[in-house]
Amino acid sequence: MKLQNMFKKTTKEQVDTLNKVKPEVPDGLLRKCNKCGKPVVADDVRANYYICPKCGGYFRVKAYKRIEMLADEGTFEEWDKVTATDNVLDFPNYEEKLQALREKTGLDEAVVTGKAMINGMPAVIGVMDGRFMMGSMGKTVGEKIVNAVERATLEKLPVIIFTCSGGARMQEGMVSLMQMAKTSAALKRHSDEGQLYISVLTDPTTGGVTASFAMLGDIIIAEPKALIGFAGPRVIEQTIGQKLPEGFQSSEFLLEHGFIDMIVEREELKDKLATILKLHTQGELDKVSLKLPKSVKKADETPQTAWERVELSRKKDRLVGDDYINVLFTDFMEFHGDRYFADDKAIKGGVANFFGKPVTVIAQVKGKTTKENIERNFGMPSPEGYRKALRLMKQAEKFNRPIICFVDTPGAFCGIEAEERGQGEAIARNLFEMSGLKVPVLSIVIGEGGSGGAIAMAVANEVWMMENSIYSILSPEGFASILWKDSKKAKEAAEVMKMTAKDLQELAIIEKIIEEPAKFTVHNFAPVEKILKANIYEFISRYAGMSADEIVDRRYDRFRSM
Repeated sequence: MKLQNMFKKTTKEQVDTLNKVKPEVPDGLLRKCNKCGKPVVADDVRANYYICPKCGGYFRVKAYKRIEMLADEGTFEEWDKVTATDNVLDFPNYEEKLQALREKTGLDEAVVTGKAMINGMPAVIGVMDGRFMMGSMGKTVGEKIVNAVERATLEKLPVIIFTCSGGARMQEGMVSLMQMAKTSAALKRHSDEGQLYISVLTDPTTGGVTASFAMLGDIIIAEPKALIGFAGPRVIEQTIGQKLPEGFQSSEFLLEHGFIDMIVEREELKDKLATILKLHTQGELDKVSLKLPKSVKKADETPQTAWERVELSRKKDRLVGDDYINVLFTDFMEFHGDRYFADDKAIKGGVANFFGKPVTVIAQVKGKTTKENIERNFGMPSPEGYRKALRLMKQAEKFNRPIICFVDTPGAFCGIEAEERGQGEAIARNLFEMSGLKVPVLSIVIGEGGSGGAIAMAVANEVWMMENSIYSILSPEGFASILWKDSKKAKEAAEVMKMTAKDLQELAIIEKIIEEPAKFTVHNFAPVEKILKANIYEFISRYAGMSADEIVDRRYDRFRSM
């Protein structure tokens, strides 16, 4: 009995002693995740692109580590390393603070600039580091960025800038604010020379950096869940007392509201940037021989009436814009948003490769299921959809890329909100700007081509139609309702409206009809694919030998003759 009591006592004493002893962890072995608060092994974080292995939260990356993750080994050449920053306002203790930060971080300032290769593609890069005065932009930061951009302009190189900043540097007052204009002006000259600028937004990107070079990219990428905004949450709450909703000013919020092109996971970023750089090189069409099939259908499959073609153009299993993009092009990269309000999913656009030639592809996209159709608003674009399309067209013009448009809409969305945001102006602006684009534009009506909603994507050098598509002033139902006060006479209306491909070719409204099976689905796309590829190849080849003025004049003359 005594032996048992002694054993219990000893065990209790041992447990108490063990509870008092804290496990010794070597310095630097563990880190605390700033998202979930859990301890994580530092080596695991480094091996995982500085992403928390437990919650997926992103740690901020030091500038030189970011460059190590981005640049091909041994290719980074640093530019403009400085040793001093002007204290333009004679701000108390500013120089001492800067010197202490230089010693602590190993940085000369809040941005590192230079030149590197990314999967073999050259680029000028700038990487901001939040450890240096929260990545704030003063005169020296502005000077380093401008120097890098100017040198990139001279050497005809793309620029990639990673932002991580609290904004303008308070200790430099108005001199800091002037860097917003200075960096923007340098990027305008770079852009005017037809050079590419990619902005990569990381956590946080706020203030004067957001309101200048961060949001001026030809392509704007963000890391997931990054804080991005002009006025930071604390500033908003303290200034106007407004509590911000969950997810406000996040990458995801900006994507939904049309301000960025894409969100890219950190581990995929290098390859994504390399693909973008490759798609922005001036490639020529590969030399290929494309043979056309003899026929894609049997004679008895041909629809006999205009209404039958209307029905075929609306069939649920008919190919939609997504199908054409996926089959006809390679390396398609979608870009999002109009940079003003939203990302309209009724219009999909981006850059792709067509037999070695970069092209801009824009499609009005319907869904194939009820859920998809609701998401894409049944292929009826809103003003932001047309503004997104125009943004991508102007981008194509800058980089001298042919534009391929796929038209498939019952008409532009006519809801209250569309009118509030200027539907008529958005369509009119497309007609105005498309008429003067200095690159060849091809528009193909693949389903319904309804009214102004269709022509806003069809001010082209040539317009083609799939054999069973329609292109009309409005729907047959609407036509019958307006003229005959009876929408039930839609079948008769279809006949008199001259809306079929054959009718419109005879009227010289379109240039080409693409033959298709009567029951046209993804399962019998192969012969049509060959026809389309051969014809698009011939179109691009033909216009490649023309000057910009000739391309514009041909487009003008096309419509002037109608």
